Amino acid sequence: MNAAARRIQRVYLTLLLGNTLAASFIWGINTLFLLDAGLTNFEAFAANAFFTAGMVIFEIPTGVVADILGRKASYLLGTITLAATTFLYWMLWVWHAPFIWWAVVSVLLGLGFTFFSGAVEAWLVDALTHTGYTGAMEAVFGRGLVVTGIAMFAGSVLGGVVAQVTNLGVPFLLRAAVLVLMLVFAAFVMRDLGFTPDRSRGPIAATRHVLTQSIDHGLRKKSVRYLILSAPFASGVGIYAFYALQPYLLELFGDPSAYAIAGLAAAVLSLAQIAGGILAPRIRVLFRRRTTTVIAASIGSVVVLIALGLISVFWVAVVLLVLWGFVFAVAEPVRQAYLNDMIPSKQRATVLSFDSLFASLGGVVIQPGLGRAADVWSYGTSLVIGGVVELIGVPLMLASRRQNELADTARSEAERD
Repeated sequence: MNAAARRIQRVYLTLLLGNTLAASFIWGINTLFLLDAGLTNFEAFAANAFFTAGMVIFEIPTGVVADILGRKASYLLGTITLAATTFLYWMLWVWHAPFIWWAVVSVLLGLGFTFFSGAVEAWLVDALTHTGYTGAMEAVFGRGLVVTGIAMFAGSVLGGVVAQVTNLGVPFLLRAAVLVLMLVFAAFVMRDLGFTPDRSRGPIAATRHVLTQSIDHGLRKKSVRYLILSAPFASGVGIYAFYALQPYLLELFGDPSAYAIAGLAAAVLSLAQIAGGILAPRIRVLFRRRTTTVIAASIGSVVVLIALGLISVFWVAVVLLVLWGFVFAVAEPVRQAYLNDMIPSKQRATVLSFDSLFASLGGVVIQPGLGRAADVWSYGTSLVIGGVVELIGVPLMLASRRQNELADTARSEAERD
């Protein structure tokens, strides 16, 4: 890797570190925070569903922003929006606001995250290509998972401890503060390399052109379409399980006020993510096709979720949580590399936003449904149902595999040597 590529990777990893650290301050206690504000289980997961609905609504427009105005502009807008809406979330908790306001602010939180999705990944791939990087993208995405795993561990543990010592609102204030720091950092170091925004058209015409091209290279391309259509099932179930495991672990532990234990769910997942990120490139070379890794990991996730729902022993649940996080971490860099290899640079951010949009759609429908199942039956039952729902995405991934894309068997120079 040359010096320019190393610099790009360092900036990318720093952005991931800061963003994940900020976000993870509340990951271990978010559900408890919402319940403490007076929401029911159904309302808490409905608030999360409104967040993902915001991502659905704004995913494509913000992806177009990244493809027209630039990836850096999109990142900065996202940081500003997310910092402001995080502070609003804290105010709603202070006021014990009615559910309607949680729904509104959750949608705006989704807007903030959509400025990130697609833009940072597209920035990385374009900039590395510009520098002449020829290594495996799985390795870069794997390092990203390691860094986010470290940040997730530190943030989730610290968030849980801070909430225990102070109250459930302070981690949200910490999150907003770190986002402001990341805004300053990105303003000085990010540069759009390997990508020139097309400003020759007016905003409406440019938006229409980018969307048309993105649909041609995205949903109309079978291999990409089937992969994107599989996203709602794994993502929707994954988002629900991540947040449901907070109160579920407390239930198994036997102390509903042990907020530090609630942070354990996110912390354990982060350690599994670090291991998966390190091993993903190594596991990838064991298989001729990238889709083999992704499909096997999805089936493994289904099995672990069902087992999590059936057991009632706290430490066994922790072990299963590690396995669940590991299979996700192994699959994600491989899936990212597979998808990016099938998308042209000019439409990359928008097509990646299509992928995020469909993943968010799963969260909109699946989260409140599984939350209702937890209210009526139990968290364990809802996890078993979630595992069955995730299984629906496997045939769609198999359909993408059957298109026999070159990206499915692509290897870097280092892997071929």
